[in-house]
Amino acid sequence: MNTTSRLPFAALFAAALSFTTLPAAAQAEDGQTNELNANFDSAFGTDMREPQSFEAVYKEGFERRIVELADGDRGRIGVYAIDLGTGKEISVLGDQRFPMASTSKVAVAAAFLDGVDQGKWKLSDEFPLMIPVKSKKYSSTRAPVRTGNYVPAWELISLMISKSCNSCTDALLRVVGGPEAVNDWMGNAGFQDFQLSRDIATLVRDDGEYDPVEWIDPRDSASPRTMGLLVAGIYQGRWLSPQSRGLLMAALEETTTGRNRMNAVLPDSAQLAHKTGTLSRTASDIGVFRLPDGRAVAAAIYVTGQSANLVDEARNKRTARKMRDARIAEITRALYNGFAANAQQDQPNWTSAPRSGG
Repeated sequence: MNTTSRLPFAALFAAALSFTTLPAAAQAEDGQTNELNANFDSAFGTDMREPQSFEAVYKEGFERRIVELADGDRGRIGVYAIDLGTGKEISVLGDQRFPMASTSKVAVAAAFLDGVDQGKWKLSDEFPLMIPVKSKKYSSTRAPVRTGNYVPAWELISLMISKSCNSCTDALLRVVGGPEAVNDWMGNAGFQDFQLSRDIATLVRDDGEYDPVEWIDPRDSASPRTMGLLVAGIYQGRWLSPQSRGLLMAALEETTTGRNRMNAVLPDSAQLAHKTGTLSRTASDIGVFRLPDGRAVAAAIYVTGQSANLVDEARNKRTARKMRDARIAEITRALYNGFAANAQQDQPNWTSAPRSGG
């Protein structure tokens, strides 16, 4: 899709509805109609302009349940999940772009660890924290930072994933060569729906520039499918050596943020390894968990909005955050129960166990 489009969702939906419900004499000029239709399609695709029933598209009750939970009446919700044992996938807006927030830190860590595997750096190397210096929003292309204490690379990775340490992330982001280096790594890994544009200090300082419910901002965005397949590949041992994979997976398993999201509904036996993300009017969680029979599922859930509007959000930010967290938790529970119920007990579990690095 064309992620550079800045047309408001509400206007696009209203325009699309008017084209299908008003008599021809009352519609706008054909040229204007075609232009608006083209704008809608470039942002959402023709399938959204020509809705189909849940029953026609999603034949299984499990799939319909995920679609119902991902209802976007109060904001866009993107879901992608894949059973690594059977290959079964579920996707709701899985190929649209969403704000990555801190889920991008998984890609930063992977890019750095790949450099370790190539001998560019060592896990024992120490790098300075990048600590933000107070500055006015949007006052510069990059938010100013100062160097802090030197910390070993292995500890930076642990903290940036498990505690979502921003200064740790920017420390390693500078080492690998900035956002473009991470984009290159993701591209080489086969992912196109990914764009890291800013360091974390700038992203946090300028948070709120656009409402993610109303605009698709290509900066610092990715599709749920891309992020779901990223954690799936890391789990399976693609791209990284066994040592690097083990370090990153351990950090994902130790995540303490987002306690009311995926972690809130999965049993301890699921062995959840995940990374959360939070920014203005958006929350996310990506990770891998195990089903009762041992199969692994990789999932990525991105939620925007949920409060009625910006006014309601401003009045009670805590309630709005809880609503987003609750939606992620509900979808996670449905994924866990649905994949477990659809178990193919007689099919070998070829891919849920980690593969050797390479």
